[in-house]
Amino acid sequence: MTRRIAVDGMFLTLAIVVSYIEVLLPIPVGIPGVKIGLANGVIMVLLFFTGWKRALFISVLRILLAGMLFGNPMTIVYSLAGGILSVFLMALLKKAGGFSAVGLSVAGGVAHNLGQLSVAVCLMENVRIYYYAPILLVTGTIAGIAIGVLTAGLVKKVPANLFQ
Repeated sequence: MTRRIAVDGMFLTLAIVVSYIEVLLPIPVGIPGVKIGLANGVIMVLLFFTGWKRALFISVLRILLAGMLFGNPMTIVYSLAGGILSVFLMALLKKAGGFSAVGLSVAGGVAHNLGQLSVAVCLMENVRIYYYAPILLVTGTIAGIAIGVLTAGLVKKVPANLFQ
């Protein structure tokens, strides 16, 4: 149990640090809040080695802590919607089989963007916000490919016995 807490703490810390680095990286797309999703790589490693429950737990903790440290209550709401939807979809697709790390990451990136977009539609009571969907689908796909390639490399390098 002590080892599990230590490993979870290490991955939570890594995800928070990566989130902070991402706050510092401007993405010149013209849409506020668009990010690469580097922390998703950390969550995907957990998904591959520990399953969806631990990945979801660390993802939610990361979102809450990073939101309190570097964001605001609204960034937490948007990130929770996207993060939870993303982890659930990636877990379902992983269980279904036939998806590579890149495929899972692309699905997760797109799901994250659609979750956030849906929250914006609900909060602003304006369905026209969905006009951003094509741009977010493209950015989610591109970011998903990059994070998927990174995650595939990490999964090969991280020792499986770390999670026992």
